[in-house]
Amino acid sequence: MFLDLIWIICRSDSKAAKDEALKIVAKLEHKDIKVKVFTSANSITNSPFPSLLSSTKKLPDLAVVLGGDGTVLEASRHLAKHNIPILSFNVGGHLGFLTHDRRLLNNPTLWQRIVEDHFAIEQRMMLEANVEENSFSPEINNSKESHIANKKTFWALNDFYIRAYPDEVSPTCTLELEIDGEAVDQYRGDGLILSTPTGSTAYSMASGGAILHPGIEAIIVSPICPMSLSSRSVVVPAASRLVIKPVGDKTRRVKLWQDGAGGALLEPKDRCVIQRARHKARMVILHQNPSYYRTLTQKLHWAGSLNDNRHSQH
Repeated sequence: MFLDLIWIICRSDSKAAKDEALKIVAKLEHKDIKVKVFTSANSITNSPFPSLLSSTKKLPDLAVVLGGDGTVLEASRHLAKHNIPILSFNVGGHLGFLTHDRRLLNNPTLWQRIVEDHFAIEQRMMLEANVEENSFSPEINNSKESHIANKKTFWALNDFYIRAYPDEVSPTCTLELEIDGEAVDQYRGDGLILSTPTGSTAYSMASGGAILHPGIEAIIVSPICPMSLSSRSVVVPAASRLVIKPVGDKTRRVKLWQDGAGGALLEPKDRCVIQRARHKARMVILHQNPSYYRTLTQKLHWAGSLNDNRHSQH
């Protein structure tokens, strides 16, 4: 990989990430590679990426993310549509499903491996959500046809979820789901999660959804605390077009969230259209033999007794 410019994105509240960034800068500048260091957002309203991407004259050849999965998700939402590869390390983060072990940064051959293309690029499916206003005006041209106006577009690597807002009275809402033009069900409960395979180990899994290998492109629909026992998680083809509309009490609003960050409020006339994004997140994988199942075993503490037995035999 040709490396002329690298962006380093640090988790905002992590001193360890900022200290690690300084070490990386010293190593890369020694190799005559230009580096710019930025801090990730500590709220959805102060993300550095919109101003960065609109003002920069040259995009980076690589983005290095130092933090946890949340920092990676924020970077992916903004950088994926520009086809910028992301190399991430768990520095000051938590579970780290999407990140490499921090100790790999101490490998003296790390950056030479990147320059010599000794790595893999994993393409991760993303979702796009369009909040639309659906209305009609019989006074205009005596037409009763609906008029659709797009209000805003969002992207997510993990998931979108739609929940009641605010929830000081009751956290429940009723959402109607339509898939490929066909009405499927009305879900009454805390809301709905629309997840990618990458996000299948996040909120979707906590709500009873299936875990999908990232090599399988599909969308997982999971109800959040449904009031009906018949409301179950369902996996639909990646090419599906899902439309979610709030129904019932018009004074109650629901909110769209992207990867756990606040997105937009849906008014009574609004609907949310979710489908596979045209672009994918490009994740740099350093391991020679990456194993998704090994990651699950380590992060979710699966097969603990099996591992104990293996160690006792040696």
